[in-house]
Amino acid sequence: MRFTQLLLARVMPPVVKNFDYLVIGGGSGGIASARRAAEFGVKVGLVEQARWGGTCVNVGCVPKKVMFNTAMHAEMMKEHKDYGFDVKCNGFDWGVVKKSRDEYIKRLNGIYESNLAKSKVDTIVGKATFTDDGCVDVNGQKYSADHIMVATGGYPFIPNIPGSEHGISSDGFFELEELPKKVVVIGAGYIAVELAGIFNALGSDTSIMIRYDKVLRTFDSMVSDSVTKNMEDDGVKVIRRTQTTSVKKEENGTLTLETTGGQIKDVNCLLFAIGRNPNTQGLNLEKQGVKLDSKGHIIVDAFQNTDAKNIYALGDVCGKALLTPVAIAAGRRLAHRLFDNKPDLKLDYNNIATVVFSHPPTGTIGLTEEEARTKYGDDKIKIYSSVFTPMYYAVTQTKHKCSMKLVCLLPEEKVIGLHMVGQGVDEMLQGFSVAIKMGATKKQFDDTVAIHPTSAEELVTMR
Repeated sequence: MRFTQLLLARVMPPVVKNFDYLVIGGGSGGIASARRAAEFGVKVGLVEQARWGGTCVNVGCVPKKVMFNTAMHAEMMKEHKDYGFDVKCNGFDWGVVKKSRDEYIKRLNGIYESNLAKSKVDTIVGKATFTDDGCVDVNGQKYSADHIMVATGGYPFIPNIPGSEHGISSDGFFELEELPKKVVVIGAGYIAVELAGIFNALGSDTSIMIRYDKVLRTFDSMVSDSVTKNMEDDGVKVIRRTQTTSVKKEENGTLTLETTGGQIKDVNCLLFAIGRNPNTQGLNLEKQGVKLDSKGHIIVDAFQNTDAKNIYALGDVCGKALLTPVAIAAGRRLAHRLFDNKPDLKLDYNNIATVVFSHPPTGTIGLTEEEARTKYGDDKIKIYSSVFTPMYYAVTQTKHKCSMKLVCLLPEEKVIGLHMVGQGVDEMLQGFSVAIKMGATKKQFDDTVAIHPTSAEELVTMR
């Protein structure tokens, strides 16, 4: 009898478990979509091979913000004496904040798992792969679903140069056990800017290596100019028009970088922040008729549909608007469209507010001045701008300017772009983004009574 059972187990295919909705990827977008779908009484499965919460919770915006807050403490301590406080800093212990930060992330992982259980979403731990018959295999178990959504996110890109294995990515930043003495960050995007700013504020000898002249080159020119200048004023060495060609690890453990501009020696930490790749490898998507672009991103339409029937994708794996709230919003809308009889519901990808936690922060929404002039013509665009010193710095030796710009479309002066660099702009952007999303004009901004004394009032008093 036992021999027969073993024989049958070998020749019979595994039982296929079926769901109404199967989500591949337990990051912010996948979890949000799965839980929202479950509210409509459908059977939902969620597959994840790593920790719940994805990039944002584990190696992205959440732990990064903790480290940004840590850096802000370091910066403000320098100004305490100007406000009359006799305070001495006896040192900084990276390990203390790392421990509390990691414990906080672990609690969040548990909260996500608990919330999924409360929503009655079946969680499946392992790597998902589409089978040739359209099912999904995880650890040898096959699953089928009426609707399958892919939200597998992305991972940091490491260049193929000799010795690149001696460097770390943004993921590796959160594994560091101590503050490095000398750091080189390679990249000009927001991740490079944010991490270089944290290292510098906490006391590392910090350089940022960029291919061109400024950081954040895809942002409005005012933003790019201001952030680059602020970094240099704060002591970050901006190494322009330079690329690393090889990395050598010395006997003492330090790194020597060979670059197009010469050698950089005695580097304790080399961090690559030069882009991210989509997590599409090994999913067997092509066999399902899902089309990818040249970089491996899943191609979707405005409703998150792929070219394969009943297979959808959203979030970073699609390569557009790589922001956690975007993935969450798109995921929830997809759930409503599929299971809540709202066939026309989709995410509007226009006017998405974005914050970069530079030092000081950057807030932006809408078209840059350059984009607006290209789209509508110079004669249709009017610019309002202001540069001032926030009141916080009235009594401090350190001064950081605040720069603001409104991009307006004539003749009614509709505000189609808002860009800011300065203290507190990360918090003030949300309300103004609502106004811009609603189509506010410069006159409506002007008709708003200013809150005084604040930096935000400048946006409704510009002339």
